[in-house]
Amino acid sequence: MSDGIDPTAMEWVRSSYSGPDGGQCVEWSPAYAKAHQVVPVRDSKNPTGPVLMLSPEGWAGLVEFATTADA
Repeated sequence: MSDGIDPTAMEWVRSSYSGPDGGQCVEWSPAYAKAHQVVPVRDSKNPTGPVLMLSPEGWAGLVEFATTADA
């Protein structure tokens, strides 16, 4: 994660593909992504943990992989 970025100040959205039992939950911050052209992604079970910062192209690739890969 880059210096100066405070993930607690971001608004996070949980993936609609995340299960209701709390497992495999991914969150991202669309407002931050729109403002900075970089997409922060984190594990919702560890909100103070590391944040993966992806380019818009990287985010699109991750979403495509996650929605088309075999479970």
